[in-house]
Amino acid sequence: MIFGRKRSISSVMKGLVAAVAVLGWSFTASASEQQQLVDKAKVTVEALQAQSDMEQFRKLLAVSKGVVVFPQVLKAGFIVGGAGGTGVLMARGVDGSWSSPAFYTMGQASVGLQIGAEAKELILVIMTDKGLQAIIDNQVKLGGDLSAAVGPVGKNVGASATTNMDVDVFSFAKNAGLFIGASVEGSILDARDDWQSAYYGKSITATDIVLKRTIDAPGAAALKQALTAAEAK
Repeated sequence: MIFGRKRSISSVMKGLVAAVAVLGWSFTASASEQQQLVDKAKVTVEALQAQSDMEQFRKLLAVSKGVVVFPQVLKAGFIVGGAGGTGVLMARGVDGSWSSPAFYTMGQASVGLQIGAEAKELILVIMTDKGLQAIIDNQVKLGGDLSAAVGPVGKNVGASATTNMDVDVFSFAKNAGLFIGASVEGSILDARDDWQSAYYGKSITATDIVLKRTIDAPGAAALKQALTAAEAK
């Protein structure tokens, strides 16, 4: 039963990735592409934390277990649409430091009246060990396998109130607006092992990178610093 569900999720994910590729996204792995994504992730973190209404993002980031940063998530379609993008997963160590990045895709299917395309910068803030482990274990559905909610925006909600909620993942989008809300319910996350291998120069898993930290990426130093700087002290 579990095997059947995993196979079904995998089929959906492949379909979403293919649909995004048709829209002009390139999924060809190369080291330069991955470093560009890491560099863009840094810009996304800096841009999001600089928004005046993102105080709650900074507070939650400071007590989070990890993040997934998507420099661009594309939503497009007519009647039947979807959203997809590639991002980086990073986890916080017991000493508070950030791991090197592992690469993940996110796909989201939707049905409804929608015309044109829209791109957003998106950060998923992982609040629980359960949430982090489930994402690392691969092919997890947000809102199904894990609880997910749009992150609180503004200055009236304290981090203590939100961390007491039973939420595994909060989503925050750069610039408030309609993006299948910055809501990520129904989205499927899947590790990009081909990108891990291309970036690190050998076959390696997200567990090795994010939890065991058996390898370090010098090119991710600026992204790690941006995350640390974005945390509310």
